[in-house]
Amino acid sequence: MRFGYWMPIFGGWLRNVADEGMPVSWPYVRDLAAESEQLGFDLSLIAELNLNDIKGHRAPSLDCWTLAPAVAAMTSTLELMLAVRPNYHSPALTAKALSTLDVIAPGRISLNVVSSWWKDEATQYGAPFDVHDARYARTAEWLEVVGRLLREESVTHSGPLYQLAGTVLEPKPSRLPPVYMGGESPRAKDVIAEQADAYVMHGDAPEVIAAKVADLSARRAAAGGPPLTFGVSGYVICRDTEEAAQAELARILDVRSSPEAYASYQDFVEGSQLESRVSLEEYSVSNRGLRSGLIGTPGQIEARLRAYEQAGVGLVLLQFSPQREEMARFGREVIARWSA
Repeated sequence: MRFGYWMPIFGGWLRNVADEGMPVSWPYVRDLAAESEQLGFDLSLIAELNLNDIKGHRAPSLDCWTLAPAVAAMTSTLELMLAVRPNYHSPALTAKALSTLDVIAPGRISLNVVSSWWKDEATQYGAPFDVHDARYARTAEWLEVVGRLLREESVTHSGPLYQLAGTVLEPKPSRLPPVYMGGESPRAKDVIAEQADAYVMHGDAPEVIAAKVADLSARRAAAGGPPLTFGVSGYVICRDTEEAAQAELARILDVRSSPEAYASYQDFVEGSQLESRVSLEEYSVSNRGLRSGLIGTPGQIEARLRAYEQAGVGLVLLQFSPQREEMARFGREVIARWSA
């Protein structure tokens, strides 16, 4: 099992807790990244959103592609998984950036390719926005162009969205950046099976994850590619006792902690087809983080992780709050014991 984490570029992960003690600042990110290598984490996902969808649109958030070279330069082992949304990025210029980042951090750059879902953000930032199947058509063509540029001496491409005429890209990276993708629609799974290296899922019960692993593995075999790697995302509450963990869960689910949070929650429930309790958990922590069930004592969390491993998962991408303190606890009490 590889242990990864989400870089805290949004000031936290909790919608009902205004201040999580996680400043949106370079010193915080810098120190956390350095400490994470010592704790046993070997990968960090740096998300890409120009608006903060957790703390509010006017709250600060950092740019993935500006932050990445700084983190790359001051770390030595950490793999940096950079989120990229094809509608915001030229494939040729992205390939050039990847080539340069590999000079700074050889063999430590990967991609999380996201087929952009947020229409209002795209409108604010002047980016094209595609309806669902068109998003994946863009993603597929974009990945084809980037991959060719990173492999071939020169590239000529004439497609529906991108055109290149004898493009030269040097230097070539020391390895092709692995492509991580997520998605649950049939079209998304087809693109993943054909062009990704890894499938990253929101947390679900291990038996549900096992079925998804089997499905994507079969799709991948039909597409003729090598086996996929599988990852699961989740939010961790690790405490000395189960009672303490449940108390922390109750705290972060307290949507009545502010009138603004409660109004947002009511809007969320009205627009959701989910049962109310699940809706509260979906709303309160970003990226459906509580669905992974990584809540309890170190032993309980380890048992859950072992069940995911048995389901075929080789990577977890974790969130914590407050991040530095809780990552340190997780490193000492879970990662350090993992292979002991």
